[in-house]
Amino acid sequence: MKSSSEAYKNAGVDITAGYKSVELMKKHIERTLVPGVISEIGGFGGLFSLKDAGISNMTDPVLVSGTDGVGTKLRLAFKLDKHDTIGIDCVAMCVNDIICKGAKPLFFLDYIGTGKISPEKMAEIVSGIATGCEMSGAGLVGGETAEMPGSYPADEYDLAGFSVGIVDRADIIDGRDMQEGDKIIALKSSGFHSNGYSLVRKIFDTENSDLKEHVDELGCSLGEALLEPTKIYVKSILALISALKSHAGVKGIANITGGGFYENIPRAIPKDKKLLVRIDKKSIRVLPVFEMAARFSKISERDMLNTFNMGVGMVVIVAKEDAKLALEVLEAQGEEAYVIGETVSAGGDDRIEIV
Repeated sequence: MKSSSEAYKNAGVDITAGYKSVELMKKHIERTLVPGVISEIGGFGGLFSLKDAGISNMTDPVLVSGTDGVGTKLRLAFKLDKHDTIGIDCVAMCVNDIICKGAKPLFFLDYIGTGKISPEKMAEIVSGIATGCEMSGAGLVGGETAEMPGSYPADEYDLAGFSVGIVDRADIIDGRDMQEGDKIIALKSSGFHSNGYSLVRKIFDTENSDLKEHVDELGCSLGEALLEPTKIYVKSILALISALKSHAGVKGIANITGGGFYENIPRAIPKDKKLLVRIDKKSIRVLPVFEMAARFSKISERDMLNTFNMGVGMVVIVAKEDAKLALEVLEAQGEEAYVIGETVSAGGDDRIEIV
């Protein structure tokens, strides 16, 4: 028999709605039960077996973790009353970070805080999380849905997640072999991903705009373009790492999130390397939604590049002689990939130059 509390319900917390949410989520969670997941839904802790996952050929396995949220992109999900893709963003923000170290995602956990639990809405959110887990090969081993009246409006929620991956210590991607002349390869983004949305919402006045009206320049409505899920690059990057293992390898990876090019690409360069990444500005294939944002806002080109991904969701750094193979591998994985620059000797403290 399920527990219940009328007193708690009268205070604004309906635990029976929580039970219903879990029941509705189960079919989505089951899609993510990759080898290694050994716990059932509802336990106090999610269990994951490295042995069952086939992690047996590593000499010195290292766990890599990442946590993130979706930010104010949620405001668009609220306005459009569309909740089945925002979970993809949540997973992407975590797994796209840990893949930068060369780590294969193992499992994911989510957190949803809301003013009032709507079982159907919670299940929609988790359906997107499950899709993101499928895209990255991670198991959804647990989560928390917290009903907090007074902390959130009844029809709103916050969403965050946490992921753990694994990589052999010798295979950690940390830029140690980076040198002058290495090539910078861009991977196309799906749009704004999940960064800069406080500015995005201001630029397009999303609270007062018709987000459902078709925009020819975008080939869809503005709402569809802005709510487009963050692209998950895990399987493509893992394929690239495998293909280059017998070559010079993948030397560096940068996830182009908040802070754009100027903040994220330098993070892939070790502090002891006197190198600078030189980006050819004209080579960047800027997506129409960014061109539209720049036109509407009159924001400087420098600020755009320091805030948004501009159509480049991730960059990888490889040896010059491996660039052709890297492009072939990424394109075979369905990525639009192209060279946007190279590493050069740095004369000062700057780690990136866009010319």
